Amino acid sequence: MCGIVGYTGTRDAYPVIVKGLKRLEYRGYDSAGVALLHKDQLKIYKKKGKVADMEEAIGTKNVEGTTGIGHTRWATHGEPSDKNAHPHLSKSGTIAMIHNGIIENYAQLKNELLKKGYEFSSDTDTEVLLNFIDEIRQQNDCTLEEAVRIALKRVTGAYVILLIETANPDTIIAARKGSPLVIGVGKNEHFLGSDASPMLEYTKEVVYINDYELAIVRPDQLILKNLGNESITPYVQKLDLELAAIEKGGFDHFMLKEIFEQPQTIFDCMRGRLNAVNGTITMAGIQQYAEQIINANRIIIIACGTSWHAGLVAEYIFEELCRINVEVEYASEFRYRNPIINKGDVILAVSQSGETADTLVAIEKAKEKGAIILGVVNVVGSSIARISHGGAYTHAGPEIGVASTKAFTAQLVVLTMIALKIAYIKGSIDENRYKKLLLELDAIPEKVAWILNHHEQIKTIAQKYKDARDFLYLGRGYNFPVALEGALKLKEISYIHAEGYPAAEMKHGPIALVDEQLPVVFIASRDAFHEKIISNMQEIKARKGKVIGIITEGDETSKALCDDFISIPEADEIVAPMLAVVPLQLLSYYIGVAKDCNVDQPRNLAKSVTVE
Repeated sequence: MCGIVGYTGTRDAYPVIVKGLKRLEYRGYDSAGVALLHKDQLKIYKKKGKVADMEEAIGTKNVEGTTGIGHTRWATHGEPSDKNAHPHLSKSGTIAMIHNGIIENYAQLKNELLKKGYEFSSDTDTEVLLNFIDEIRQQNDCTLEEAVRIALKRVTGAYVILLIETANPDTIIAARKGSPLVIGVGKNEHFLGSDASPMLEYTKEVVYINDYELAIVRPDQLILKNLGNESITPYVQKLDLELAAIEKGGFDHFMLKEIFEQPQTIFDCMRGRLNAVNGTITMAGIQQYAEQIINANRIIIIACGTSWHAGLVAEYIFEELCRINVEVEYASEFRYRNPIINKGDVILAVSQSGETADTLVAIEKAKEKGAIILGVVNVVGSSIARISHGGAYTHAGPEIGVASTKAFTAQLVVLTMIALKIAYIKGSIDENRYKKLLLELDAIPEKVAWILNHHEQIKTIAQKYKDARDFLYLGRGYNFPVALEGALKLKEISYIHAEGYPAAEMKHGPIALVDEQLPVVFIASRDAFHEKIISNMQEIKARKGKVIGIITEGDETSKALCDDFISIPEADEIVAPMLAVVPLQLLSYYIGVAKDCNVDQPRNLAKSVTVE
């Protein structure tokens, strides 16, 4: 949640910051603001709405300064408004701060400050923390760096904070716990961001800041310390990311671009890992823990949102191929229960960003109890990747659209490869089945490309159903989680109410909703459950529901029961979800566009959920 940008160097800071904020707007778009230092003058501009609204409000005002910070907000404490927008200014008028995260004990800190005569102009926890830091600085007559260090020892919650002050006009003080922070290293300049996208065109050398680290950033100097004031040597890494990857590339929306990237991203996910001809899967981050996985009493998959749906598909695959008990948990629920974790349990943490707050806390707790932590994440250098014992990157590339698409299919590919590798080592899959599934996986990119070539048909169907009030998505077996994902995409992108159910559960309640106005989407690819789902389709038709089928090419039986249908190529049921989800992504996209929704930045949502 929230996007943060900072710059100090020899360039004008404002254009660098604004461009960076636009690239981070997928993280929050309730309000935006900048703080700029020029000599000893501190200027703050902020506005409710998007970064473009802030730019318009600034107009021709003075934006001089070679040091500055910027913020695009996803509201936590306080509604979206000008006064709650970041940056915030301290009571002394000498310090500006931006913040990503939640300060859980802000009420206690606020009461302390109120008793000392402080007044607050916003409803945010950020303004409280800023003035708490300023109070410490004044009372102890210490540097801002030392005041931040003292204050953060009292703070409960998650944060990345960036501060600038009039007394040190070329310095940014930054600190993190539980939210991401990347610092780009240039020649006599430094860039700060929630991720690397704001700095891509300026530098490929970055430092990923860890929890409880504090950075003192000047144009020619980066100093890292822990909260005990001990120096840390920055570890500079080279970015393997190109600027084109975070631009639209001729598509109307990032979401559409990312849907159409899937043949390539799925291929990239398998490249160097899967060799269908030789019958091998190479995954070093899994191989070293293969014995522990094989001997585990259970695998617990922890995830949120779309990643949770990928975990549900993986549950079917692991239990089928590996014969290991699998549980799939919402990270947000798992972390607040008192779950039974035994030494040797294997935790699979699935997250696109690698920064999901609930998932991070959940795996930290499991790790303390002796579990093996394996991460399946997209973002290199992310917190989950660093805390895990091993795992695998999905290599899907940057996903800017808030609704996850290509990251989901990449997660399915990685999880399927892990299951196949473990099953082969364990001997729970025979040679012929193993080799057949490798060939099936190898063919997925080409089959996804075939589906995308028929996108105009899906666009036509979307126009037909764009005014529906509700949708019902039904699937069985491996396709049940795909039904959940299809319903989630439609809700996210078009704001149409949609529910996903196991098709057999329809008769236990949801069938009461069926009438001639209700579109019912069946994920009905040809598999072991096909006859059963045909029966479910007939039950909907008998009640005059509108049947939209995701069916296997050439399946005339299913086609005859559909009011509208979208064909997908023949595939083994284990890999079919990677195909079946693609037309559902396109259907949601085209309905959202037809309803004039902002499909890249749906209301109330943000890409990376780094707060509870």
